[in-house]
Amino acid sequence: MSDSVTGDGLTEDKLTMGIDPYERNWIRLSIVLLVVFFATVSISGFALGFQVNGSDAEVDPRTVLDTEPWSSPGLRKISDGEYEAYVVAKTWTFEPRELEVPVGSKVTIYVTSPDLQHGFKITDTNVNMQIVPGQVSKLSYTFDTVGEFPIICTEYCGQGHAAMAGTVNVVEEDSSNSTEESSS
Repeated sequence: MSDSVTGDGLTEDKLTMGIDPYERNWIRLSIVLLVVFFATVSISGFALGFQVNGSDAEVDPRTVLDTEPWSSPGLRKISDGEYEAYVVAKTWTFEPRELEVPVGSKVTIYVTSPDLQHGFKITDTNVNMQIVPGQVSKLSYTFDTVGEFPIICTEYCGQGHAAMAGTVNVVEEDSSNSTEESSS
């Protein structure tokens, strides 16, 4: 049996299922890269504690500012080292603009909007949420470092978008007692 030669000079014995060996190697490399990328994203997601924010609840955007806890947003102490922060993102401002959190505290952050789609990112943390009117977004984060963490809006929301900012101040335990509210 003689080898027949194809138009590009390769014999049919060198071709497997009509695929050139050079192409087959590129296909193998592509599959290996996909597996490596998938493993990297999966491992980093679990090891670094990445969270996907979810819609925790739904609210009526027309009346959300008249109902608790959104009518008086802020930081509430749940137990020692555990807090809940309620934040309203509205046209060109966060309410409250500043949160003071004791170092080492785990804070569950709830954010909603009565008007536009906004972004909520606390810089130097993995807190980054998309805020949709009528939905409550929720993420938890433990603040282990004393310092000031700016909050920025990551979704363009109009002319005053660049001025939409806030701050999370992480302080030593004793200096935060003057500003925290206790929920009973």
